[in-house]
Amino acid sequence: MSVHSCTGAELSRGFFDDLVRPLLLAHLPGESFAAGRLGAGSDVLGLDDEVSRDHDWGLRLSVFVAQEDQIDATVRLLDNELPTVFRGLPIRFAFTGETAARHHVEVQTVSGFLSATIGVDRSDRLTTSDWLSITGQAALEVTAGPVFFDGNGELGRARDALAWYPEDLWRYVIACDWARLSQEMPFLGRAAYVGDEAGSRVIGARLAQIIMHLTFLLERHWPPYSKWFGTLWGALADAGELRPFLEAMLSGADHAARQAGMAAALEVLLARQNRLGLSEAAHATVPFWDRPYLHPAPEITDQLLAGIVNQEVRALPLGLGSIEQRTDNVDLLVSPQLRRQFIRDRS
Repeated sequence: MSVHSCTGAELSRGFFDDLVRPLLLAHLPGESFAAGRLGAGSDVLGLDDEVSRDHDWGLRLSVFVAQEDQIDATVRLLDNELPTVFRGLPIRFAFTGETAARHHVEVQTVSGFLSATIGVDRSDRLTTSDWLSITGQAALEVTAGPVFFDGNGELGRARDALAWYPEDLWRYVIACDWARLSQEMPFLGRAAYVGDEAGSRVIGARLAQIIMHLTFLLERHWPPYSKWFGTLWGALADAGELRPFLEAMLSGADHAARQAGMAAALEVLLARQNRLGLSEAAHATVPFWDRPYLHPAPEITDQLLAGIVNQEVRALPLGLGSIEQRTDNVDLLVSPQLRRQFIRDRS
């Protein structure tokens, strides 16, 4: 296969199979390491293309050793033994903002990798606060990329533990998206009523983003960061039916068209939610008092919360939710430490 027709993940697999794995097996027991293409990068999500190759794309690999004291020796081994090129591509190259060329086989322990992505070194011991501090992107950096070898199964167990929220927290974050919708839904029409069409469209766009996020939650898929949010949303089962309704929310000729699109989208999502046994509401929206605006049916959140058994989760404030339901500040969202502090300080 030509390098130019390879995805980044395919290239990483060949790099591991042909060069890195033989080197590691010659110096480490097979059960003591794992490898894959995890972490940041469009190729981890399988979304890299010709544009991706203009920076930080190439021979990249994640290697996980069993003990921290194996990291430096493994890095030195690779520094000394890897050749200069593989399949015509340089093995050592500088990342954006760097000047020194180096190989990009990232050697770490599973626990160190988890600490750097989700902020906790064990994914099987996550507290309620820990779960709420994890963004969908952080979870995808652990769970989405391909694993090429897992000698002792530690990496696989970590990925399995992060596959999705525990049941009660799942109910809670879904309820929080419905609550978030209720906070601004009537304003879509009210802003337009006073002649603020731009404001109405901005509110519609905000509500559309929450509806898209709710789609991810109901289909049990972690949402990525903004660059790929719409792309992966488009691959969800309900996206095809929802798309024209969301387009109406974003570009409808007036607030009535935007509101109609919103109501139709929420009926689709409520139908899925009811099929999952999470609720049994008859309608997604109800009139907002005697005004010509809409509001989520209040029994939806009531039914979602009623199914929560864990008392700690039951005590969480409705409407706050996970870190990415509380803020879109990028500097905060990319820092596991700041995310955890933010949740702890506000729960």
